[in-house]
Amino acid sequence: MPVIVRLDKIMAERKISSNELAERIGTTPVNLSRIKKGHIRGIRFNTLEQLCLALRCQPGDLLEVMSEEDAQKEFGLDWSAED
Repeated sequence: MPVIVRLDKIMAERKISSNELAERIGTTPVNLSRIKKGHIRGIRFNTLEQLCLALRCQPGDLLEVMSEEDAQKEFGLDWSAED
């Protein structure tokens, strides 16, 4: 089951830019972009904590476990081919 990153949704709701959020949590806009797009294999708890503090949210607001079937419907990707 894929884990979907909903960071872009929370950022839009909070009206915060990638550059501003990256600065607040002490990372680069490139690293933040990789997190937003789900192009990461893992996330440090410290980074997750900083994101939650900066966005005033819970980890479950940022991450969602989705069935492969639902992910296929929503994103049109074959998640079974990923490692």
